[in-house]
Amino acid sequence: MPIALFALTVGAFAICTSEFVIVGMLLNISHDMSISVASAGMLVTAYALGVVIGAPLLTPLMVRFKRKNALVMLMLLYVAGNFACAVATSYQYLLLARVIAALAHASFFGLGAVVATQLVSKEKQASAIAAMFLGATLANVFGTPLGTLMGEHFG
Repeated sequence: MPIALFALTVGAFAICTSEFVIVGMLLNISHDMSISVASAGMLVTAYALGVVIGAPLLTPLMVRFKRKNALVMLMLLYVAGNFACAVATSYQYLLLARVIAALAHASFFGLGAVVATQLVSKEKQASAIAAMFLGATLANVFGTPLGTLMGEHFG
Protein backbone atom coordinates (compact mmCIF):
# COMPACT_ATOMS: atom_id res chain seq x y z
CA MET A 1 0.00 0.00 0.00
CA PRO A 2 1.46 3.40 -0.94
CA ILE A 3 2.14 5.63 2.06
CA ALA A 4 -0.24 8.25 0.65
CA LEU A 5 -3.05 5.68 0.62
CA PHE A 6 -2.24 4.83 4.23
CA ALA A 7 -2.50 8.57 5.04
CA LEU A 8 -5.95 8.69 3.41
CA THR A 9 -7.02 5.68 5.49
CA VAL A 10 -5.81 7.34 8.69
CA GLY A 11 -7.60 10.57 7.70
CA ALA A 12 -10.84 8.67 7.12
CA PHE A 13 -10.41 6.95 10.49
CA ALA A 14 -9.89 10.25 12.29
CA ILE A 15 -12.80 12.01 10.62
CA CYS A 16 -15.27 9.20 11.23
CA THR A 17 -14.12 8.70 14.82
CA SER A 18 -14.73 12.34 15.67
CA GLU A 19 -18.05 12.26 13.84
CA PHE A 20 -19.48 9.44 15.94
CA VAL A 21 -17.59 9.54 19.24
CA ILE A 22 -19.83 12.34 20.48
CA VAL A 23 -22.80 9.95 20.56
CA GLY A 24 -21.23 7.93 23.35
CA MET A 25 -20.57 11.07 25.38
CA LEU A 26 -23.93 12.85 25.16
CA LEU A 27 -24.86 12.15 28.80
CA ASN A 28 -21.47 13.40 30.02
CA ILE A 29 -21.69 16.51 27.84
CA SER A 30 -25.22 17.28 29.00
CA HIS A 31 -24.08 16.99 32.60
CA ASP A 32 -20.83 18.93 32.17
CA MET A 33 -22.46 21.76 30.24
CA SER A 34 -25.70 21.78 32.25
CA ILE A 35 -27.86 21.22 29.18
CA SER A 36 -30.50 18.65 28.33
CA VAL A 37 -29.58 15.41 26.60
CA ALA A 38 -31.68 16.60 23.65
CA SER A 39 -29.60 19.75 23.41
CA ALA A 40 -26.42 17.68 23.60
CA GLY A 41 -27.85 15.58 20.77
CA MET A 42 -27.94 18.69 18.63
CA LEU A 43 -24.14 18.41 18.52
CA VAL A 44 -24.65 15.39 16.27
CA THR A 45 -27.05 17.39 14.11
CA ALA A 46 -24.60 20.30 13.97
CA TYR A 47 -21.92 17.99 12.60
CA ALA A 48 -24.30 16.67 9.95
CA LEU A 49 -25.18 20.23 9.01
CA GLY A 50 -21.49 21.03 8.63
CA VAL A 51 -21.04 18.08 6.26
CA VAL A 52 -24.01 19.23 4.17
CA ILE A 53 -22.74 22.82 4.04
CA GLY A 54 -19.09 21.91 3.50
CA ALA A 55 -19.51 19.67 0.47
CA PRO A 56 -20.98 22.22 -1.95
CA LEU A 57 -18.96 25.13 -0.56
CA LEU A 58 -15.48 23.66 -0.17
CA THR A 59 -15.32 21.11 -2.98
CA PRO A 60 -15.44 23.72 -5.79
CA LEU A 61 -12.83 25.82 -3.95
CA MET A 62 -10.48 22.85 -3.69
CA VAL A 63 -10.35 22.48 -7.50
CA ARG A 64 -7.89 25.39 -7.62
CA PHE A 65 -5.29 23.54 -5.60
CA LYS A 66 -3.15 20.50 -6.20
CA ARG A 67 -4.99 17.52 -4.78
CA LYS A 68 -2.39 16.84 -2.09
CA ASN A 69 -2.50 20.47 -0.95
CA ALA A 70 -6.30 20.45 -0.97
CA LEU A 71 -6.38 17.32 1.22
CA VAL A 72 -3.87 18.87 3.62
CA MET A 73 -5.97 22.06 3.84
CA LEU A 74 -9.10 20.04 4.51
CA MET A 75 -7.36 18.12 7.28
CA LEU A 76 -6.07 21.37 8.79
CA LEU A 77 -9.65 22.68 8.85
CA TYR A 78 -10.75 19.42 10.46
CA VAL A 79 -7.98 19.65 13.10
CA ALA A 80 -8.79 23.30 13.83
CA GLY A 81 -12.45 22.46 14.33
CA ASN A 82 -11.65 19.57 16.63
CA PHE A 83 -9.18 21.66 18.60
CA ALA A 84 -11.93 24.25 19.03
CA CYS A 85 -14.21 21.44 20.27
CA ALA A 86 -11.61 20.36 22.80
CA VAL A 87 -11.26 23.84 24.28
CA ALA A 88 -14.92 24.86 24.02
CA THR A 89 -16.12 26.62 27.13
CA SER A 90 -19.78 26.91 26.20
CA TYR A 91 -22.43 24.90 24.43
CA GLN A 92 -22.74 27.49 21.66
CA TYR A 93 -19.00 27.48 21.04
CA LEU A 94 -18.96 23.67 20.97
CA LEU A 95 -21.90 23.64 18.54
CA LEU A 96 -20.08 26.03 16.20
CA ALA A 97 -16.82 24.10 16.53
CA ARG A 98 -18.60 20.87 15.54
CA VAL A 99 -19.87 22.57 12.37
CA ILE A 100 -16.36 23.82 11.55
CA ALA A 101 -14.85 20.36 12.12
CA ALA A 102 -17.45 18.82 9.82
CA LEU A 103 -16.97 21.22 6.92
CA ALA A 104 -14.04 19.22 5.57
CA HIS A 105 -15.71 15.81 5.90
CA ALA A 106 -17.49 15.30 2.56
CA SER A 107 -14.84 17.08 0.51
CA PHE A 108 -12.11 14.95 2.07
CA PHE A 109 -13.91 11.72 1.22
CA GLY A 110 -14.77 12.79 -2.32
CA LEU A 111 -11.34 14.10 -3.17
CA GLY A 112 -9.63 11.31 -1.23
CA ALA A 113 -11.39 8.65 -3.27
CA VAL A 114 -10.22 10.28 -6.49
CA VAL A 115 -6.66 10.52 -5.20
CA ALA A 116 -6.74 6.90 -4.00
CA THR A 117 -7.50 5.70 -7.53
CA GLN A 118 -4.55 7.68 -8.89
CA LEU A 119 -2.08 6.11 -6.48
CA VAL A 120 -2.41 2.61 -7.92
CA SER A 121 -2.69 0.82 -11.23
CA LYS A 122 -6.06 0.61 -12.97
CA GLU A 123 -6.76 -2.93 -11.81
CA LYS A 124 -6.22 -1.97 -8.15
CA GLN A 125 -8.34 1.20 -8.08
CA ALA A 126 -11.36 -0.38 -6.39
CA SER A 127 -9.07 -1.89 -3.76
CA ALA A 128 -7.48 1.52 -3.17
CA ILE A 129 -10.87 3.12 -2.53
CA ALA A 130 -11.78 0.22 -0.26
CA ALA A 131 -8.52 0.69 1.65
CA MET A 132 -9.28 4.35 2.20
CA PHE A 133 -12.81 3.62 3.39
CA LEU A 134 -11.48 0.90 5.66
CA GLY A 135 -10.50 3.82 7.88
CA ALA A 136 -14.18 4.72 8.25
CA THR A 137 -15.09 1.15 9.12
CA LEU A 138 -12.30 0.86 11.67
CA ALA A 139 -13.41 4.15 13.19
CA ASN A 140 -16.85 2.70 13.88
CA VAL A 141 -15.49 -0.57 15.24
CA PHE A 142 -12.51 0.71 17.25
CA GLY A 143 -12.17 4.50 17.16
CA THR A 144 -15.60 5.44 18.43
CA PRO A 145 -15.68 3.00 21.37
CA LEU A 146 -12.10 3.84 22.36
CA GLY A 147 -12.78 7.57 22.00
CA THR A 148 -15.89 7.26 24.15
CA LEU A 149 -13.92 5.33 26.78
CA MET A 150 -11.22 7.99 26.78
CA GLY A 151 -13.83 10.74 26.99
CA GLU A 152 -15.46 9.10 29.99
CA HIS A 153 -12.12 8.53 31.67
CA PHE A 154 -10.47 11.90 31.00
CA GLY A 155 -13.57 14.11 30.82
